Amino acid sequence: MNESLDRADGPMRYRETFVPRDPSRRHVLRAGGLAAAAMFAAGCDLLSTDPQGRSGGGDGADGALDAKEAPELTRLVKAGDLPPLGKRLPASPMVVEPTDRLGTYGGQWDLFGDSPPPGGGAEVYYEWLVRWSPDWSEVRPNVAESFEIEDDGRQYTFHLREGMKWSDGEPFTTEDIAFAYNDVVLNEEAFSAPPSFFVTGGKAAQLEVIDDYTFRFVFTTPNGLFLEQLASNGAHVLTITAKHYFEQFHPKYNKNIDALLKEEKFDTWYELFGDKGGSLGWIGNIWQPEVPLLTAWHTTEITQQDTRMVLSRNPYYWKTDPRGRQLPYLDRIVRHVITDQEAALLRAMDGEFEFLPPTFYNPNLGTPKNKPVLASNRDKGGYEFVDGLDSTMNKTVIALNLNHPDRKLAEVFQNRDFRIGLSHAINREEIITAVYQRQGEPWQAAPRKESEFYHEQLATQFTSYDVDLANQHLDKAGYTERDGSGFRLRPDGKRIAFHIDVITEEPTQIDALELVRSYWEDVGVKMDLHTIDRSLFYTRKEANKHDASVWTGDGGMRDGMVDPRWYFPSNNESNFALLWMTWYLTRGEEGEEPPEAARRQMELYDEIGLTVDPERRHELFMEILQIAADEFWVMGTVLPIGTYGIKRKDFHNVPKSMIASWRYPTPGPAYPEQYFVADS
Repeated sequence: MNESLDRADGPMRYRETFVPRDPSRRHVLRAGGLAAAAMFAAGCDLLSTDPQGRSGGGDGADGALDAKEAPELTRLVKAGDLPPLGKRLPASPMVVEPTDRLGTYGGQWDLFGDSPPPGGGAEVYYEWLVRWSPDWSEVRPNVAESFEIEDDGRQYTFHLREGMKWSDGEPFTTEDIAFAYNDVVLNEEAFSAPPSFFVTGGKAAQLEVIDDYTFRFVFTTPNGLFLEQLASNGAHVLTITAKHYFEQFHPKYNKNIDALLKEEKFDTWYELFGDKGGSLGWIGNIWQPEVPLLTAWHTTEITQQDTRMVLSRNPYYWKTDPRGRQLPYLDRIVRHVITDQEAALLRAMDGEFEFLPPTFYNPNLGTPKNKPVLASNRDKGGYEFVDGLDSTMNKTVIALNLNHPDRKLAEVFQNRDFRIGLSHAINREEIITAVYQRQGEPWQAAPRKESEFYHEQLATQFTSYDVDLANQHLDKAGYTERDGSGFRLRPDGKRIAFHIDVITEEPTQIDALELVRSYWEDVGVKMDLHTIDRSLFYTRKEANKHDASVWTGDGGMRDGMVDPRWYFPSNNESNFALLWMTWYLTRGEEGEEPPEAARRQMELYDEIGLTVDPERRHELFMEILQIAADEFWVMGTVLPIGTYGIKRKDFHNVPKSMIASWRYPTPGPAYPEQYFVADS
């Protein structure tokens, strides 16, 4: 797809022009086009109370390709319980091109998760102002019919779809956007600080409402990454906060809020707001049946124990297929909690799950050890694999705390030769064999080969297993003295010894680190594992009390530019130098001033934030990666080879492969609203 530009001393616009894409052209944007649907998925269970509902209606009138809406909606219209289709759709619905072919109405999609509540994921949730294209190459309109970038990225104007409605039939207009932004995002009780992508130059963007369907964000300085962040996970608040519903829980609009708080047994309005489904930083409880949504399906049933949730089609959904037939094709999604992973695997082998998407971590099913078992049973179970390109670039990133409060230990960690020596001491091939079923390859914390940001030096340097070379670098670092047990000594005479924090939820990281511990002992460095739960991990990290830590390698694809946590101290997930990160984010008011190389990376990233031109942003980011290669801030271990999902053969319009990422977010950009069930 090409960005058809229309600029004559005015805004650059993105229009509905689908031609071969010219990557040399500048992004800035106007237009309609394809659609998306959701946020991030788990898997599923059977337990359908309507076995017939699992099949599409391809043979009867209910599923005929000339039907403009689902049969159940037609019946409601005839009974006078629902307005006709023409009054439910916006003036200009979004048209979704099917992945393979036009679908038929009917059928059910069962999913499972491993803990309550079952919630709603990317198969439903990804309905934001803008969205990623399926190949993750560009941002496209979604809830917004079109948008323009003006004043070199200081102004972003969005045009909503006239006549668009929430799932309860109420109009969706700029009044909802203004409520979500001015009364929620900018409310200091609700948000201690607005999400960073709404802020430039230390000031939050100003919202200008032009009319019922047009609004504009005005920034003090250019915001070059605004659209990319709006299309990524975390940008949901603007399109899930219906004013006509949530104003009853807001003190600005409900003068009797104190009485309501007392009745509902809450201390503050924002706690009540979040409990009722309002977003205060994350998804909240938006899947409650009462909450109006813009999604293809909305909650109609939740069991008392939160172990089963039914999401039924939204009769006011604002997308159609190319024949003008209202989406979604599927009647419903049913999500279940299955805590027994062996039971979930057996059900998958029996073909009970229509589609389990590949995800960026998928603890429920998509593990390497399960794939041979699932592969051997494909014919009997009636399913096939869906390949996933995992945006994760590393199974285990080791981050020594370069800002350790023990300044002598921090001095050791900051010694580049020390880090290089430890890296050469790691036998990555053995880890791949012993821990990851021979799947993966030695890799540092660097973008994947498939990424536009691939940097060979950063990815491959210091990955060879060479004990002699490791010892040479550790000696070069100055740590030649050893104690009676053979462990190297710090300049103050103490043994070089430290703990690595690792969360209990990551057993493969624990297994890998057990091997790393033995490798490092062989070169005279004492490391022990500190296995803790996730909450304590974050508590220790935020207090800067950790010696070192490990985490997965986020940012291996396009998401690396939006979340460059491992490439320089950019955000609170940059576990290797949180005081430098604090200095950067507070502009020197707090934290600790970083060295010149890190400061240069910060300057480059600031320039990226001011740059609308994607080619220039690419150049700047590659310079950041080169500095990361030169400095070698953190150590990687193993590049994941990818992930996978499974799909029943009667479940259609699912791509044969898809990207698996939290920021993408899978499977939303693959248009779940056009999935359907049919025997052939």
